[in-house]
Amino acid sequence: MAVKQETMTLNMGPQHPSTHGVLRLVLNMEGETILEAQPVIGYLHTGIEKEAETKTYHKVVTLNDRLDYVGGMFNNLAYSMCIEKLLGATPPPRGEHLRVLIGELQRIASHLVWFGTHTLDLGVISGFFYAFREREKILDLFESLCGARLTYTYFIPGGVRYDLPDGWVEKALDFCSGLPAALDEMEAMVTENPIWLQRTKGVGVLSAEDAINLGVTGPALRGSGVEWDLRKTMPYSSYDHFDFNICVEEQGDVYARYLVRMREMRESLKIVQQAIDTIPDGPTLTEDYSFVPPPKERLDNDMEALIRHFLFYSRGYSVPEGEAYVGIEGARGEIGYFIVSDGSEKPYRMHMRSPSFVNLSALPSMANGQLLADMVAVIGSIDIVLGEIDR
Repeated sequence: MAVKQETMTLNMGPQHPSTHGVLRLVLNMEGETILEAQPVIGYLHTGIEKEAETKTYHKVVTLNDRLDYVGGMFNNLAYSMCIEKLLGATPPPRGEHLRVLIGELQRIASHLVWFGTHTLDLGVISGFFYAFREREKILDLFESLCGARLTYTYFIPGGVRYDLPDGWVEKALDFCSGLPAALDEMEAMVTENPIWLQRTKGVGVLSAEDAINLGVTGPALRGSGVEWDLRKTMPYSSYDHFDFNICVEEQGDVYARYLVRMREMRESLKIVQQAIDTIPDGPTLTEDYSFVPPPKERLDNDMEALIRHFLFYSRGYSVPEGEAYVGIEGARGEIGYFIVSDGSEKPYRMHMRSPSFVNLSALPSMANGQLLADMVAVIGSIDIVLGEIDR
């Protein structure tokens, strides 16, 4: 007697809607094999893109670092660069340099969150503790720099909000000296671990052709053999002054995406060390007070500065009519901002190109033919942030 073959639709998630970062997958299954996977999003919708239309330009900065809440610096940077493009403004060299330095520390911190949660999902509990131990050191540096550990509002149109405090460079160098050994420890846990290899090698394969056609960027694209990194291919800030490599793997599976991110942390460390060694002197923020607040030390003795300070924070500043798009290389891929200005103090329209949103569209291709037990590994290898998707 022939066995009757039937398919089954299975909901993987969501969890309770009050939790953050909720994703639902509708899986069409034949036994344990996935025939089709359909992501369902929207459980964390923030409406930030629409809310930006009601805020003055300088207030939007505090909104966009809440989108990717483990890589807030990147959203600050892309948004600020887009405003600068509309204004025709350029930050001073020291400000551009600090953007690279802090941005690469943010990339390492974001990849450490990915490593910790990805290994925890696959049963390597120690990986979480090792990764977050190192991330805490970066967050300590950020806290001493701008007073925040998660949502920074540090990169602003015109440069960066604060200069480096006393002793910061020494603490950063101390972190840099210890990170390679920490990465060695993390890699020793899993890189040649037979269980890890079985869970990741040949799982969730994404071809280079599919990755390009779907608009995938970041480590997910480079893990499929495509050498594309906006820091190299379309340099911004002062990335063309730094020596680093684009990390590429050919296999396109979960293991390849793991290797790319681990190598990227070492390349980011190279950039951080170069940036510390070559920090130029000068201001960190433009002195064009038409769109930046005057220095606080001038407020006690300069009435014009006091009036400008009041107008900046109460009314904001106008941006010339027009539209602009700027894309940068975030930890998950290309973060882009498209802003339309009608000449007022508020954006007429703001739209974000979210790498998590675009990369998630590749999940059905990765999941087809995989086992149900592989789905956690595949999702973790994309490294999505739901706050960035449901914007």
